[in-house]
Amino acid sequence: MTLGRLSDIQRLAWLRLARTETVGPVAFEHLLARFGTPERALSALPDLSRRGGRATPLNIPLRETIERELEAGAAMGARLLCGCEPDFPARLAALDPPPPVLWALGRAELLPRPSVAIVGARIASAGGQRFARQLAAELGEAGHVIVSGMARGVDGAAHEGSMRTGSVAVLGGGIGDIYPPEHASLHARLAVEGCVVSESAPDRRAQAKDFPRRNRIISGLSLGVVVVEAELKSGSLITARLAAEQGRDVFAVPGSPLDPRARGTNDLIRQGAILCEGAEDVLRSLSGQTHLRERDRAYDGEPEADVDFDALRERLAGLLSPTPVSRDELVRATGAPTSAVMAALVELALAERALLLAGGLVAGA
Repeated sequence: MTLGRLSDIQRLAWLRLARTETVGPVAFEHLLARFGTPERALSALPDLSRRGGRATPLNIPLRETIERELEAGAAMGARLLCGCEPDFPARLAALDPPPPVLWALGRAELLPRPSVAIVGARIASAGGQRFARQLAAELGEAGHVIVSGMARGVDGAAHEGSMRTGSVAVLGGGIGDIYPPEHASLHARLAVEGCVVSESAPDRRAQAKDFPRRNRIISGLSLGVVVVEAELKSGSLITARLAAEQGRDVFAVPGSPLDPRARGTNDLIRQGAILCEGAEDVLRSLSGQTHLRERDRAYDGEPEADVDFDALRERLAGLLSPTPVSRDELVRATGAPTSAVMAALVELALAERALLLAGGLVAGA
């Protein structure tokens, strides 16, 4: 599909495909690669899921359901950014794979600007919050938009410190899902002075499974991620890992070994994260960073016709396990063309026999 601005009909089909059951970013991209347009992909989905071995009909949203989502977003004053359109943030478009859609409430013009994420503990120390607020303000004065997750603690402090210069909140739920409730006034300010973004439908309530996707967008929008305070098992460390996988800089603020909230950040430094004691550490590192190269998003078309897809699907199903495995490993193990392997994996995912993740694939339930 040619990259460009979508018509209303194309936008509806794009969003409908993105909201289809089991179609995540990986499956979405490969369905477009195979069929060229979301309309043709939607028409092919029922047959693909049956071929993958699905026993019940695939849940494809009704047109009216998607129209209601578009109306809900418009009523809030939000914009829907589709992954093929020129105003979709270039750093997100460079991800492998990018999120298909993004709702943006507020100043969407902040999204393409150079950005730094600041994340950390929800139950943050007063010192940690003060550091995050000051760091956000200084990075903002230096020309960087600050990205965070609107959570309690470090996130809220980072938004407060950067509100005047540019602040973006990425939510796990929809753009209208205010959590925690005490951040209602912060959300209201961000929706006017900054920007609130989400992959989810505008009125969706956040669930636990939404936060890793939210964290991937936080790091994906940013040139680097600063972790201020984090325990060893922390969502902020997931954001840091995703940032490293995406080729972004990871910064960590050191802390006392007596404070559990410093264990995660100190461990990041031990693993090679850049020590951050102030804005100059971040600016120094980012000054030498090369521009992100835009992904080659040319589409391959239909997979090879002479491949025995029934045999390939069963071979792939046997290779999958609860441990994630990369697409490249599966291509090597089967010896089949990449386009054929991805087509078969999408069919397995539609049949709920596999789960396609950004970093790998695992067997389905």
